[in-house]
Amino acid sequence: MASTRLYRTFGAGNRDKWTFSAWLKWDGFGGDTKVFSSYVDGSNYGHIEFTGYKLSYNGTPSAGTLTTNRVFRDPTAWYNIQVIYDSGNATSGDRIQMWVNGVRETSFSTETYPSQDQDGVINSAQVHAIGARGDASQYWGGEMSHVHFADGQAYPASTFGEIDATSGIWVAKTSPTVTYGTNGFFLKFASGASGTDSSGETNDFTVSGNLTNTKDTPDNNMSTLYPDIPYPSGLTMTNGNTSLASTATQWAGRYSTQRVFSGKYYVEAQFVSTGHNLKFGVQGADPSETTNWSTLNTSYAGKSAVGYEFQCNNGNGYKVNNNSSPRWTESDFTPATSTIMMAFDLDNGKIWWGRNGTWFDSGGTPNPATGTDAAFTGITTANGPYLFGLSLEGNGSSSNINFGNGYYATTAIGSSVTANEGTWAYAPPTGFGAVNTNWINTF
Repeated sequence: MASTRLYRTFGAGNRDKWTFSAWLKWDGFGGDTKVFSSYVDGSNYGHIEFTGYKLSYNGTPSAGTLTTNRVFRDPTAWYNIQVIYDSGNATSGDRIQMWVNGVRETSFSTETYPSQDQDGVINSAQVHAIGARGDASQYWGGEMSHVHFADGQAYPASTFGEIDATSGIWVAKTSPTVTYGTNGFFLKFASGASGTDSSGETNDFTVSGNLTNTKDTPDNNMSTLYPDIPYPSGLTMTNGNTSLASTATQWAGRYSTQRVFSGKYYVEAQFVSTGHNLKFGVQGADPSETTNWSTLNTSYAGKSAVGYEFQCNNGNGYKVNNNSSPRWTESDFTPATSTIMMAFDLDNGKIWWGRNGTWFDSGGTPNPATGTDAAFTGITTANGPYLFGLSLEGNGSSSNINFGNGYYATTAIGSSVTANEGTWAYAPPTGFGAVNTNWINTF
């Protein structure tokens, strides 16, 4: 949601008691980013935010502050955060409560509580924003889902989430029983109605910027590209860590947040920029290395003996393994019209690449669905798990990856195909699917 926010001017609500709950998956880059905010000026505001990597509620001038000791660095996971403000509570330490995935936070680096019946700025007759500070700054970087605000209620975490009996993990209640009150709302971020309030109170929000409705949800966690593995300078990530852009002259790459031990996977990458090069493939854990995946830091998968990738270099196609890259195809890889496809069959040790719906010829009739004429064979699970990698070379180069979300940057893929837990530019081969928890868990 970076540079995107939702905002609404509230009426006068209950400034002594409210509950906010949301599911978040953030980009992991730290900084001060606002989840929910009302901002009057530098002395009068209320924020639910991440300060650095810590979760914080901050209410001024006298509405208390809680900042966790623990940090939230994981860009691979969805978190359910809940903040309860109940200044009328007779117990001082219960006047602000903070819950994460159904568990109450009890260890804080900053811990101050309001006086009894102290009004806060949140729920006052001011502009309130989701995904930014109330004055349209300090934008949230990441994704959100199931955002609730209950005016005049102090609800327990069990109102909005529960332990799944099968998996044992905390999951969202999609239709909780909630009294939302005057300013309350429930934002589902449903396609085509991103600011629409589903609480029944018609407290709709205005969307400013490009709000992308993806298939990445708390119930089906999509892979993205991992932000915290070191990389050469000059590489940036945006759009929920699915877009890469480089200002460097050397190769620079990123790898998937989710790794696979078995199964069949289909991934797409969009080659955007003119006059530059791209690598797209998979990387195993090289047993010859002191530290598994240390070659990830050298920016491309095919350098490793257990790395396999397609490389577009000056319009020519190469298949690369163990730093060997014989020319494979010759084609005009026209930027912005080239979707590079990859089908990875770890069960049978094979991998294919193609472009714009056609698989590259490996000396026969390549077909991932039937297992014929793969670019590489003999890929073994013994060198797993495997990560998916995307690399760029050249100042000004850029690319987007689609693990099944159905978007390139903030634009929905046109003429898309929805199948096998993902949405794609081209239909995945039979039996191949998205890199997400639903598809991975089928193997």
